[in-house]
Amino acid sequence: MIRNIVFDMGQVLLRFIPDLFIERLGVEGEDKKLLKREVFQSLEWARMDRGSLTDAEAAEIICRRVPERLHDAVHKLVAMWDRPILAVEGTEELIAELKEKGYGVYLLSNASYRQHDYWPKLPASRYFDGTLISADVKLVKPQPEIYRLLCETFSLIPDECVFIDDAINNAEGAFLCGMHPIVFHDDVPELRARLRELGVPV
Repeated sequence: MIRNIVFDMGQVLLRFIPDLFIERLGVEGEDKKLLKREVFQSLEWARMDRGSLTDAEAAEIICRRVPERLHDAVHKLVAMWDRPILAVEGTEELIAELKEKGYGVYLLSNASYRQHDYWPKLPASRYFDGTLISADVKLVKPQPEIYRLLCETFSLIPDECVFIDDAINNAEGAFLCGMHPIVFHDDVPELRARLRELGVPV
């Protein structure tokens, strides 16, 4: 019997769109391509998620690889990409409904230390019973240890948990740890249908 629903964050609860974040700064053309590669597709971004670099440390390293004219943009993209935060439409209503029906709702996200700053700005965050962030525990999805730690931390039984993520590898990681994964395709009606297939009446 399903008792808990575990959500990923980026592209499930909030929009994470590097092109949009860069365009907000008025950067276009080759500079836009450079920033996308050197910021969002960088080792430093992965290390922030793992908690081995702070955001400030990552920005300083990235700035060494880009022209000085882009340094301010680098710092803003690392430290303020979430301003304004963009929710995925329909997820807040779904989560509110799950809570009303008595389900536990949890977050398991690969994110940097700064997640704690912007998470409360997401309206749906108020419904969550617990969160586990990769940077805090020095583990990232799809490492099996992070799913196990989530269950240990919040006393969850894997077979009683649905896990929702937009990344196939992360969903598979949850499956291998005994959870019931759903790959989210930016389609809340489809997500509701998949939940109903697992016996969750939404």
